[in-house]
Amino acid sequence: MSPVSEAAPRVLLVSPKFNDNAFWGFEAACELQGAKCLEPPLGLITLAAMLPTAWNLRLIDRNADHDLTDADVMAADLVMAGGMLPQEPDLRAIVARCNRLGVPVCLGGPAPTSTPENYETADFIVVGEAEDVIGQFIDAWERGERAGRIIAPKFKADVTRSPIPRFDLLDFRDYLMVNVQFSRGCPFTCEFCDIIELYGRAPRTKATPQMLAELDRLMALGYRGHVDFVDDNLIGNKKAVKAFLPHLIEWQKANGYPFKFSTEASLNLADDPELLRLMRRAYFFAVFVGIESPDEDTLKQTQKKQNTRRSIADSVHRIYKAGIFVNAGFIVGFDTETKSVARAMADCIGDTSIPTAVVGLLTALPNTQLQRRLKREGRLFDFFRKSMTESGDMCTAGLNFTTLRPRREILKDCRDVVAEVYSPAAYFGRVRRLSRILDTHWPKARKLWWRTVPRDAMTFLRLLWSVNVRHPEMARHFWAGLYDVVRHNPGSYEGMLRNTAHFVHLYPFSQYLVRTFDARIADLDQGRWDAPPLLPAGNDDACTVKPLAAVA
Repeated sequence: MSPVSEAAPRVLLVSPKFNDNAFWGFEAACELQGAKCLEPPLGLITLAAMLPTAWNLRLIDRNADHDLTDADVMAADLVMAGGMLPQEPDLRAIVARCNRLGVPVCLGGPAPTSTPENYETADFIVVGEAEDVIGQFIDAWERGERAGRIIAPKFKADVTRSPIPRFDLLDFRDYLMVNVQFSRGCPFTCEFCDIIELYGRAPRTKATPQMLAELDRLMALGYRGHVDFVDDNLIGNKKAVKAFLPHLIEWQKANGYPFKFSTEASLNLADDPELLRLMRRAYFFAVFVGIESPDEDTLKQTQKKQNTRRSIADSVHRIYKAGIFVNAGFIVGFDTETKSVARAMADCIGDTSIPTAVVGLLTALPNTQLQRRLKREGRLFDFFRKSMTESGDMCTAGLNFTTLRPRREILKDCRDVVAEVYSPAAYFGRVRRLSRILDTHWPKARKLWWRTVPRDAMTFLRLLWSVNVRHPEMARHFWAGLYDVVRHNPGSYEGMLRNTAHFVHLYPFSQYLVRTFDARIADLDQGRWDAPPLLPAGNDDACTVKPLAAVA
């Protein structure tokens, strides 16, 4: 056991790099606006706020092109890191470096919680949410302990005790947007989803003064612009969010609307006109929804029944009429797919005029109902880590199980949908239709125009160069779309330019996906793909997180 240092520990917080070629990387869109990556590591800066104020903290975000050197690690008494499954390769590399240099490393977050067995060489692992157990870790460290395992009670963290994140550790210029969180958990039971396994089905929400204090802090630090509520379902607790939004509206009015918000919500948002009205008045301009499939049998089988009680297209258009544009997720590879789903899925994306549609393969994530069922049925492959965390993007990483439909057909469906919906003609066609529908009468933000005009002008010039020089096949569709916007709904020009910036990333990424699917199909056709070994069929316990010994 190492002796206890009387000096305040030097703590290095490291956000691991996401895999390259990721859908949500949006590298090209970030480059257009002079940012380095999409969002800050909210979990780490929230953790930073839970640590003693006397501790000396430094943050390195590997996604913001900040390198991590041996000197950085050696200068710290403790390294703290964590992240999601697509960050696992870099997270494991960070652990290996700390082990080599003899510096203790503490891990937490979704990936170590889901698969703690992948991080056995970490000195400390915190499984679960930190709010209720961070004191145990701090006490252990200050007693001189340099290793341990701490398990938080599942779904019990009191988020009203969560402190204001240490936004001061960030350089806002590095990020396309900044993020906050209002709630954790989701009331639905989607079979493939790990959110309910990590955070439970009873959404827990922060108090209104607590949430507004976070926005106050962002304002005081000089941030203005896009703020993303990273809740997995903002409206999971409708009563709580409806109580909060009027206060957010008043806060926005009082401060001159310094922020515009985006979030994720279930499709039943469209059923609640009052909630849509409140979100619009608070300046929510975008929402991500999980549509998954246009097939009703598939939605029922995967327990996404909330999407079967309404017309998907009508629901999305009601959200548009509230002035909020929709991004959505789609999945190919469900057991109920008895024939090709490509045409129906592409038509659904077209009918809903959703510009950004995440189309990917079904993955049995750790500790989900889907993984446990496939394990019982003897269909689960023993290659999760390679298929999901090391393959690069989330869209092609799935099918880590024996499929009921021929694997080649599933890959071809996914390939064909991506190729069709991300052709320049199809994408800008959806953008034009969306731009005509959106109600664009937004409250005016109070801003110092001379500060933003140079940045906005540079962004626009970069966008024009990308569209006309870098990707000239976009040019005529872009200019036709811009003309259509000016002619029919000039107020939607900002959204049209935003979606164009997204396409500067999505178009080449879709081409990468098509090439990847084509290669995998060719491997199947030429017999170069051998199914990995199956895990032995058994009970659910084989797929759950094994208890780790808690710090004494």
